[in-house]
Amino acid sequence: MRAPIAQALEKIDIGMVGIPYDGALTNRPGARHGPREVRNQSSLMRSINHATRINPYQLCRIADVGDIPFESAFDIEKAHDEIFNFIGEMVKAGIIPLSCGGDHSVSLPILRAVAKQPLAFIHIDAHTDTWDSFQGSKFNHGAPFRRAHEEGLIDATKTVQIGIRGAQNVSEGWDYSKNAGMRVVFVEELQKRGVDEIVEETRSIVGDAPVYLSFDIDSLDPAFAPGTGTPEIAGLTTPEAMALIRGFRKLSYVGADMVEVSPPFDTGGLTSMTGATVMYELLCVLAEAVSAG
Repeated sequence: MRAPIAQALEKIDIGMVGIPYDGALTNRPGARHGPREVRNQSSLMRSINHATRINPYQLCRIADVGDIPFESAFDIEKAHDEIFNFIGEMVKAGIIPLSCGGDHSVSLPILRAVAKQPLAFIHIDAHTDTWDSFQGSKFNHGAPFRRAHEEGLIDATKTVQIGIRGAQNVSEGWDYSKNAGMRVVFVEELQKRGVDEIVEETRSIVGDAPVYLSFDIDSLDPAFAPGTGTPEIAGLTTPEAMALIRGFRKLSYVGADMVEVSPPFDTGGLTSMTGATVMYELLCVLAEAVSAG
């Protein structure tokens, strides 16, 4: 987004960070290339949000802190440790992370780094990502928020999962979320009730607790974002997604991410451009929260 490249973790309020990792995927690969192409398309972003009139660059100090370097990409748990260590250094420096993945497993080590107490959690996705082991790994991209709940990183009673859909072979993920006390908003409910009602309910659940927001690009209908690993039709539109993010202004954010852009499956850079726009909208709400103290 034409933000300055950070030479050190100093004098930064919000650090945008790339996480080029997709070693925990269960379906189509390529999300490791997401940060590169989202950065490329982000040159199309401008400063002032036309809807909210927020200019994040006037509200706080923003920098691109680069990509997380990996030395153990073939070992999921070690790769997650590398993410945790990098984000942890940002947190120690007082920087709120806004990350670009990468597969959705990267959210787990980020939550480990930012959660000083069980967090409120807003999760916009086609999938609950509360399944368990897959192919022998408990840390695949379909399981991060089950692990996060088990580890006490998120408060299930303050968790809302929005846009959920798609047939499954087992109902395990849906059942875990419901039984844990998470509010699961299937996409049909959002489409019937409307974004404003879902935003209002979500805000009442989250309250003034410290909150993390995770946005999976596959929450969008593949007509708007074909370049992703696990596409599900009949999803959110881009206007609905923008309205959701703008509806979550003035919360107590500790961080946010946008994940699962897979450029090899994209068409004309559409998904990467959409991902960059989502990142910009997240940057606006984070900057407003930072400036408000």
